[in-house]
Amino acid sequence: MIRDVTAANGKHWTVHSTLEWRTRATALDFENDISAGRGPTIVMLSIVVVLALILVVWTPKAVVVPPWVVLILVLVLLFFPIRWVLRRPYTVVAARGDDGEGIPEERWVGTVRGAYKARQQVNKTIRSIKFDSQPAREGSLKLVITPEMIITEPTKKKVSADDD
Repeated sequence: MIRDVTAANGKHWTVHSTLEWRTRATALDFENDISAGRGPTIVMLSIVVVLALILVVWTPKAVVVPPWVVLILVLVLLFFPIRWVLRRPYTVVAARGDDGEGIPEERWVGTVRGAYKARQQVNKTIRSIKFDSQPAREGSLKLVITPEMIITEPTKKKVSADDD
């Protein structure tokens, strides 16, 4: 959802959040970035399914399983997939201006976990822009500096003693 905001100084901002299916790598992740891939996940899930099938097939006919036990088992099995879906990372972006080529003059980007926290961060950013004319510096959004934003100083001419 894209929200247009007018800041206290009259400039227009665009604030939105997008769902990220993969967690972005940061500088802190590279120290312990050891991933075995999908293999161990597939093996463990296969073992759980096989053990559950064995339990159901070998259950004697005389055993009556109450419905609440089945419900608890289903909830336990669905806990982690549901948690995974609800805790996906969201990227929140606040951008101001346009240089004519679609590139914003100022861009703030941050990552939060979960849809509820993403909505909170978008609303907090909008409030901050309305009152302070920019996103809060203590929030999760950080200013992204692009090469176009860097102002270079003019080169100074060296003055030598021979030029007198």
